[in-house]
This record gives sequence, structure tokens and C-alpha cells, in this order.
Amino acid sequence: MPASHRKRPPHERPAASGGGYLAVGERTAIRLLRRGDEAEFTARARESVALHRPWLFPPTTAEQFAHYVARLEEPARAGFVVCERATDGIAGYATINNIVGGVFQCGALGYGAFSHAAGRGLLTEGLGLVIEYAFGPLGLHRLEANIQPANARSIALVKRIGFRLEGLSPDFLYVDGAWRDHERWAITSEMPRRGGPQGTVGP
Repeated sequence: MPASHRKRPPHERPAASGGGYLAVGERTAIRLLRRGDEAEFTARARESVALHRPWLFPPTTAEQFAHYVARLEEPARAGFVVCERATDGIAGYATINNIVGGVFQCGALGYGAFSHAAGRGLLTEGLGLVIEYAFGPLGLHRLEANIQPANARSIALVKRIGFRLEGLSPDFLYVDGAWRDHERWAITSEMPRRGGPQGTVGP
């Protein structure tokens, strides 16, 4: 593997800017999820159950959050929060799972907005920052987003950013008690990003 692709696990990387932010946009900034985010994150998740179901199941209790953070501290995963710069409050979250290096340099992207921030374009900008960070400091070449076909809002979001539809995976993920079909959307570092943030990404 080239030296430029020998990246440290995301949770071991230093912060790129003041406040722990890894990348900063016009209205949002991203940083790694912290164990100290438990109270705010779980409260926002509880407020957002009606928005998230049946697509998303972020942790709503302290026990669930501890398990969630422990998994995201594994080397093949990274967990981010999208913060609203005006308040530093958490507007949403994103994860990159199943990070594979070598000749693949790919990860699986997950994300969600919290209800108080939904419909304001904050997650669109924040997710753009996550993508730029993934293709920059994390050294990835490709991100995949697997989305259930009926999840119109999530599909609209990735289309706005510039993901392409690559196909359908039947019975792909076990979600909400059943194996669900998912559309495969992807973006690579060479593809143009639409509606992305004019932000600063750290080294």
C-alpha cells in the first residue's frame, strides 16, 4: 500500500481546527463523535423517533450509546457529528463503516438529521464535509450509501450531493425485523460533488 494510504484509525487522528472540528463549512462543522456527547445525542434521537422510523435507529439510551460509540472506535469505522456553527449543537450524524484499504479504499456511509435540524439543509452541507474529509485525510476513493427504495428523503439527499445509482441489492440488510432491499448509491473521489460545502478540511 502506498505510504499516503497508511492512515491511522479515525479516532486516533488529531483535531484539525479549534473546537475539535475536522472540517468547517458555512453553517456547519464536523467532528468525531465523543463519549461526552451521550446526553445531547440521545435526547435528540428520542425527539426524532417519528422522523427516523422505520429507516434509522440511532441510540436513545445511555447503554445503547455506549455500545454505539465502542463500535465506532474500531479501526474500520468512523463516527462523526454534524454541528450547527451558530450554536455548536448537534444537528445530525454520519458514520463510515466497513472501511477497506488496499486496492479498494472504500467505506459504507450512513447518516441522519435530528428533527430540530431537518429540512434546513444542514445535513446536506455537513455530509458534504464528511465526504471531503473521507476523500482527503482518510484517503478513501469511494463511498457507498445503501438506502431502502421507499426512503425518498435519503435518496434525494445523496442525489443532491452527486451520488450515482448503481443497482438494487435484494434482502441486503436486516432492518426493523426483516431483510430489506436496498438501492446502492456511490460516489468516488473523481466524481463532481453538487451542492457541496465551501469548507475547510483539515490535514
